[in-house]
Amino acid sequence: MQLQCDVHTHTIYSRHAYATILENVRAAKEAGLSLLGSTDHFSSMLYPDYENIRHYQYLCVSHTWPKEIDGVRLLQGCEVDIVDLAGNLFGYDIPIAKNIDGDFYTDKKTLSLYERVTRKMDYVIASVHRHSFADAATPAECTELYCNALQNKKVLILGHVGRSGLPFEIDPVLLAARDLHKLIEINEHSLDVRNHCGERCRQILKRCAELSVPISVSSDAHFATAIGKFDKVNKMLAEIHFPEELIATRSKESFLSAMKMAGL
Repeated sequence: MQLQCDVHTHTIYSRHAYATILENVRAAKEAGLSLLGSTDHFSSMLYPDYENIRHYQYLCVSHTWPKEIDGVRLLQGCEVDIVDLAGNLFGYDIPIAKNIDGDFYTDKKTLSLYERVTRKMDYVIASVHRHSFADAATPAECTELYCNALQNKKVLILGHVGRSGLPFEIDPVLLAARDLHKLIEINEHSLDVRNHCGERCRQILKRCAELSVPISVSSDAHFATAIGKFDKVNKMLAEIHFPEELIATRSKESFLSAMKMAGL
């Protein structure tokens, strides 16, 4: 099956990725994609003084990008870190009253850094990267953090849950995603044999099929040439006869429909 979307990709803004947004768009077109989602990291991994709103100008104004470039529909989002067992997202507890110029926002509101950065984005991917906060957590606690993260209005996708390293209970998380019309991600990078998480991803995919839970297939590309490359995921999908209609990224129309179903 030829998937038409790649909705988890990174640019040089992420600091450990190597392409510009235009290079990624060109790569998407060359790969035959009709939709590209740009989702750079939004987390404490970017800057030591991560409370400074000026660091996030790139993300804050990404909504000004063209909605289509050279025939590729372009969506703006970010991959935000889940930061605690309550399922809170990075920046939720950092109040921001002044803009990048140092002036008060014209709305006169003090919103969180998370709200300021994501409020005009198309969607958000919520992922666990630095998971030391959950080192002593029980499976029930890890399950709860994912279910809570799904409640966030901007969150459309739970990112690479198969390689998070958290011992969460699969079914409750998948059912919460289904009920909220959110997506579970399986990405190409997660199936790198060095990560030793292929079997976990296969287990999650099987339960998604059995429980009718929609998924998002993405590259998690940090280099332009990886965009639209889903060979490992496609092989696994074929091996377990995964229902095509549950793959939200199968076409531009199906992904935009999934966004609408989620209230985005």
